[in-house]
Formats: sequence, structure tokens, C-alpha cells
Amino acid sequence: MNEEAIFEKVRETLSSALGVAQNDIQPSSSLSRDLGAESIDFIDILFRLEKVFEIKIPNGELFPGNILNDERFVKEGRVTAAGLEELKAKVPYLDVAAFARNPQVSKLGDFFTVQMILSYLQDRLSKSAKV
Repeated sequence: MNEEAIFEKVRETLSSALGVAQNDIQPSSSLSRDLGAESIDFIDILFRLEKVFEIKIPNGELFPGNILNDERFVKEGRVTAAGLEELKAKVPYLDVAAFARNPQVSKLGDFFTVQMILSYLQDRLSKSAKV
């Protein structure tokens, strides 16, 4: 599946999940800031992506889950240096460098972008095709 086809499926999926017009969904769109996604929406988006692309997305592989509940990685509402390293390792499609400028946990959702999903899916689907 080529990048444009993946983008169109992601756009349809996000439009349906978030009630946003497809034309408003661009690769640079933040799921939270631009498209209005809330934490519960991320679970719905994961399920929908799994169904549309016929893949299983392991917990925490696309959106970090337990990292933010770990005292080693979060202190006083901010992601620690160790937490940033953990994010880099566990969620490689996230722009951790940009988030690290002001690593407030409450702002992390702003860095979950359509492009992050596209990069994840392109990588996953290309690996599946090679198997």
C-alpha cells in the first residue's frame, strides 16, 4: 500500500472517530490541538486503525501509555530526562525533541500528529509485506 493510500485511510478513520471533516486532516495536524482528540479518543483511534489496516497495535507502541504513570519518568507534571529517553525508545515516531523543549505531561497529546500515525503505519505495513 502506498503512502497516499495509507493517508486516505487514516484520514477517513480519523474523520469518523473524531467527527472532523476529512479536508481538515493534514499530516501536520495535531490529534489533540487541531482535531480535538481527547485521551479516550486515542483508544478508539487505535481500535479503528487495527480494523482498517488489519493489524494488531501492541499497547504503548503508537501512543505511550504506562510511561506517563511511572514515577521514574514523570515528576511534578513534567516528563523527566529518563522519561524522554523512554519515549524515544518506545514511541520512535513521536517528535520527542520538540516535546522536550517543554515536557509537560498535559502537552504531550499536542505532539501526537497524523504524520506520527502515518510513519508508524508505513513502517508496520512495509515490515508485514516483507514477511
